[in-house]
Amino acid sequence: MKINNKKLNLIDLFAGCGGLTDGFEQTNKYKTVACVEWETAPCETLIKRLRGKWGYLDAENRVLKFDIRRTKELIDGWREDRIYGTNSGLKKLTLGKKIHLIIGGPPCQAYSIAGRIRDKHGMLYDYRNYLFEGYLAVVKELNPYLIVFENVPGMLTAKPGGVSVTERIKKDFDRLGYETINDLRKYALINCAEYGVPQNRKRVILVGLHRKIFKNNSQKLLLKFYNEILPEYKTKKVSTVRNAIGDLPKFMVASKNYSVKGRNYSHRPYKSKVLNHTPRYHNERDINIFKELAIDFGKGREIYKSAEDLKRLYKERTGKSSNLHKYHVLNWNKPSNTIPAHLHKDGLRHIHPDFKQARSITVREAARLQSFDDDFVFLGSQTDQYKMIGNAVPPLFTKFLAEGVYKLLNF
Repeated sequence: MKINNKKLNLIDLFAGCGGLTDGFEQTNKYKTVACVEWETAPCETLIKRLRGKWGYLDAENRVLKFDIRRTKELIDGWREDRIYGTNSGLKKLTLGKKIHLIIGGPPCQAYSIAGRIRDKHGMLYDYRNYLFEGYLAVVKELNPYLIVFENVPGMLTAKPGGVSVTERIKKDFDRLGYETINDLRKYALINCAEYGVPQNRKRVILVGLHRKIFKNNSQKLLLKFYNEILPEYKTKKVSTVRNAIGDLPKFMVASKNYSVKGRNYSHRPYKSKVLNHTPRYHNERDINIFKELAIDFGKGREIYKSAEDLKRLYKERTGKSSNLHKYHVLNWNKPSNTIPAHLHKDGLRHIHPDFKQARSITVREAARLQSFDDDFVFLGSQTDQYKMIGNAVPPLFTKFLAEGVYKLLNF
C-alpha cells in the first residue's frame, strides 16, 4: 500500500511515560491521537512531554489515565470514578479519525525470567499475564492497519496456566485478521544496542499487518521488514556507558550525611543543573561495597568475578540471601546491562564505574542509558521516575522502528 507521505494516526496502549510515543513523534511522520496509562506520574510526565515538546496543547485530553482491564468503559467512556474521574472514552476521542497504528506492550514483569525467579509460583497467577486481552479488545474496536506489540524476551517462554503466551497472542491477532511473523524467536527478538542504544536490551518486537489491507503479501512484507528494512538502521559502532553518561556532573561521597527539606543525602552536591540528576541516598555499608566493587572491576583484580562471588558478598555484608546476584558495576567501554522495571526498588545492579563516586546511577543516567533526550523531564517521586524509565522502550530504537514501519507501509 502507499500512504503518500501523510502523517499516520496512532494510539499507544500501556504508554508509561512515552518511550514508544516519543520515538514515533521524533520522525515527524505520526500523530498521537491517544495514550492509555493507569499510573499518575507517567501520565503527568507524558502530558508534559506531549505539550512541551510535541505541541499538543490538548495533551490532557489525549492521555487517558485508566485501567485497560475495564475495556468497555475505556472505549465507551466512564463517569465519576473516584480514581480516574470522568472521560468520554476512546470511541469519542477517535471519532472521524482513522487509526492507522496501535502500539504498546503490557507490563513485562509477569513475562520476565527474573520475575519468574522471584515469584514462588513463577508468576503463574500474576494478573499482568492477561493484560494483553485489553490490548486485543482495543485493536478489535479500532481496527488499525498495523499493530506493534513490544515485550521482554521472557514472553517467548512464558506459559501462564500452561498455555504459551506467544502462541496465544499470535492466535488472537490471527482471529482479528492480523498476520504476524511465523517464527518470533528467529526474527522478532531484537537487541536495542545494535541500534545505538547504550544498553544491552533485548526485546520482542511483534508487528502485525491487517490482511484486508495487505492482502496475500503479509508474510512476505514481514520478512522484508525484519530482514531488510529494520536492520538498515543498525549502527556500525556500539554506544558505551562512557558515551552516555561520562560528561555528567559527579557526586562524591559527603564527609557526613545531611538533610535538605526532609530528604537525606549521602553524596555532594545535592543539587545539579542537569534535570533529574540527583543520586539516591546510600548507607555507609553500601557505599563501601560500591567502592570496593568498582575498584575491583576497574583495576582488573576480579576478586568478585562470578555471580556466586557476588551472592556470597551480599550475604556476608547484609545477612540476607538472594537467588540473583545484586551487584553489577557498569563498564565504561561497553553498553550498560539492561535497565530493569524494578530499578526503582533495586539499584544495586547499576553501580557507577567511577569508584570515587561510590553510588548507583541517577535518574538522568538511567534515562541516558535508555536513550531519552536530556530535555525529557520526569515527574513524580524519584521512585516513580526510576520505575517509568525502567519500564520504557528506548526512544532512539523506537525512532528507527517508526521509520521502518513507515517504509513498510509504503510497499
